[in-house]
Amino acid sequence: MVLFGTIINALLIIIGSIIGRFLKNLPEKMKNTVLSIIGLAVALLGIQMGLKTNNFVILIVSLVVGAIIGEWIDLDSLFNRFGKWVESKIKSKDSNSNIAEGFITASLIFVIGSMGIIGALDSGLRNDHAVLITKGIIDGFTSIILTSTLGIGVLLSAFPVLIYQGMIAIFSGLISKYIPEEAMNLFIQEMTATGGVMILAIGLNIAGLTKIRVANLLPGIVVVLGIIVIMFPFQ
Repeated sequence: MVLFGTIINALLIIIGSIIGRFLKNLPEKMKNTVLSIIGLAVALLGIQMGLKTNNFVILIVSLVVGAIIGEWIDLDSLFNRFGKWVESKIKSKDSNSNIAEGFITASLIFVIGSMGIIGALDSGLRNDHAVLITKGIIDGFTSIILTSTLGIGVLLSAFPVLIYQGMIAIFSGLISKYIPEEAMNLFIQEMTATGGVMILAIGLNIAGLTKIRVANLLPGIVVVLGIIVIMFPFQ
């Protein structure tokens, strides 16, 4: 089921929001410890994915070229500016609504990020939902913390997550039917490894060990595809 990971992700946000509704003022030490442990677990998942490559040249070139493109475009800043713009529009229309604030804040955290894109691609192309389930666990704990401070509006963010990640998973799954199997398998393998390095960076960021602008690495996925398209006729 191509949408399994996305559905689990959305459900965990809902469950976390319900739990957070009954919890307020969680100790800061508890929040930090939980996030650090989650970050290390995510980093381990990234390492596991990264080791799936059979060609480290493709991995390195994709990441380096992708990072150059991403830094040039500055996707990280674009995402942040878009998020602030949406937030300002919501606030200007309903400045007294805690539901609106919780919804938009959580949506920006859960939707705008590289882990959702990579996980949805993994679900659509490989029917592997590990990344999205891991993201769901992170989002679930985060929603507990957010709901305890911003209110039940956080729960509504599950629906943008369901639509956004679901569309990516379905679209990538449909495309795979029109690409030669050998080329698709090669792309999936190297895309998984390249995405794994990004997941590793996300995990280290969550753990507070690094501050890598992971969004700026996303063009690396497209670079992988370009390399495979060039290489495949020579396989």
